[in-house]
Amino acid sequence: MTIRLTLRPLRRTLLATGATVALGVSVLTGTAPASQAAGSLPCDIYASGGTPCVAAHSTTRALYSSYNGPLYQVRRASDNATRDIGVLSPGGYANAATQDTFCAGTTCLITIVYDQSGRNNRLTQAPPGGFPGPAPGGYDNLANATAAPTTVGGHKAYGIFVAPGTGYRNNNTNGVAKGDQPEGMYAILDGTHYNGGCCFDYGNAETNSHDNGNGTMEAIYFGNNKVWGYGAGNGPWIMADLENGLFSGVNQRYNANDPTISHRYLTAIIKGEPNHWSIRGGNAQSGGLSTFYNGPRPNVPGYNPMKKEGAIILGIGGDNSHGAAGTFYEGVMTSGYPSDATENAVQANITSVAYGKS
Repeated sequence: MTIRLTLRPLRRTLLATGATVALGVSVLTGTAPASQAAGSLPCDIYASGGTPCVAAHSTTRALYSSYNGPLYQVRRASDNATRDIGVLSPGGYANAATQDTFCAGTTCLITIVYDQSGRNNRLTQAPPGGFPGPAPGGYDNLANATAAPTTVGGHKAYGIFVAPGTGYRNNNTNGVAKGDQPEGMYAILDGTHYNGGCCFDYGNAETNSHDNGNGTMEAIYFGNNKVWGYGAGNGPWIMADLENGLFSGVNQRYNANDPTISHRYLTAIIKGEPNHWSIRGGNAQSGGLSTFYNGPRPNVPGYNPMKKEGAIILGIGGDNSHGAAGTFYEGVMTSGYPSDATENAVQANITSVAYGKS
């Protein structure tokens, strides 16, 4: 952006509830293995709920139980060679040792975040837009590959550390919601790494990297920017970047029900459908999700119906505004508006893998 209920079919609810029970049993049986049970990972759960992933990005783990491809690519400074970083086993965790060996004695940048959905909605270096980028040619900077070390499932991994000026994008996607089509998305973020710059986003944006007006975006925002909207306390907040506004609820600026939330590992959710959207969030290490907003589109002209364009961004605003900071570990976008039960089952999986615990 510029620095300027419905009822779901009973079958879907029952499927998602069943997934929650199965995940709860796996948590009780011990620590997370290198590869998890079939059907237990986030995009398996979304598919069971009738809202399949159309984009699945992670540098820490597979998001489908069958996924055995690359998670991301790094490029080392010493010779500009590149290396794909994959998983330890199908449905498993990132093979961080491959990165450590390849990058030993030099520095590496994350050049590609692969899409696990099979739709090739990968993220690469964001091009210039309404806001030109800081790198040569107007492109944004790439993330240092070792700046966000973590553990997941007891395994070493790395997140994507977004410093101001860093950004990833795909303006030519496949299957991502457009216009007023329904969609959902979640991201696992570092709730202690943020600022008030515009805009640390993950989600749906304009396909020309420019501000195309109200309602042309629908993305997760995280930070403590108060220029357009804000919630209770001093922030940070999970909000929706809908273009020309960060929204914490139906009102244009302040919405008291959107709390300050800053868990070290944070689950952030935005979802939207015709004249209806929601903000949800929680601790990615334990517990369930809370709903901070669930209701009609903002009471401002231009957001009903929505005019989403279907690009995907990470770490920047829709017009390539790149003043924000944050850390991203994993996230997906779906076709269709996920039920709360489906998202609750996804959250149960997220907490079961024990981010940050070795």
